[in-house]
Amino acid sequence: MKKKRTHYDKAFKENAVKLSLERKNVSSLAQELGIAPFLLYRWRKEFQQKGEASFPGNGVQAQAEDAKRIAELEKRLNEAETERDILKKALSIISMSGR
Repeated sequence: MKKKRTHYDKAFKENAVKLSLERKNVSSLAQELGIAPFLLYRWRKEFQQKGEASFPGNGVQAQAEDAKRIAELEKRLNEAETERDILKKALSIISMSGR
């Protein structure tokens, strides 16, 4: 039988991390919170690396504004290149049929 996966919200994770930074024994805190110690260590690492952008939820990676802009521009470039290729093919077909 599969074990049901537990999801923790952003507020819970942030509070757990802040408490763990104040305490010396992280394992006992994890036990008090009812979570595995490795989760608390992972959350601490993510919080230290990303700060307030950590724990975005639903598997969505935290992105900076620049990264979002780059992703949008790459998407638009890809669409423009696809349109250009289609028009090139259409032009070559039209020019061949005119002979």
